[in-house]
Amino acid sequence: VQLQACGGGLVQAGGSLRLSCAASGRISSYNMGWFRQAPGKEREFVAVINWVGGRTDYADSVKSRFTISRDNGKNTVYLQMNSLKPEDTAVYYCAADRTYGNSRSPNVYGYWGQGTQVTVSS
Repeated sequence: VQLQACGGGLVQAGGSLRLSCAASGRISSYNMGWFRQAPGKEREFVAVINWVGGRTDYADSVKSRFTISRDNGKNTVYLQMNSLKPEDTAVYYCAADRTYGNSRSPNVYGYWGQGTQVTVSS
């Protein structure tokens, strides 16, 4: 499956953005995750939505501000980001996993999108 993320941009602190990740194939059997990577830092987990039941998990740093969702009919995953902070600035990547391993680890994801830049100004 090929993934394409979009929706990034420049926003002021406190603002909102909605990222989208469109897949070339069916994603109904994949766990879908969002990760981010800031300059000089390792790629870090942001959120994941489970393939069955839509169970979600979030990094503590984004909990209550970000919401992940999926539309299997459109083969698309979304990340709604509210109350953005300058420390949210990073390249955001969507990823797909069908190994059902540790969904917080980037190593289990076999498919990655190209990334979309999110910049939050103070």
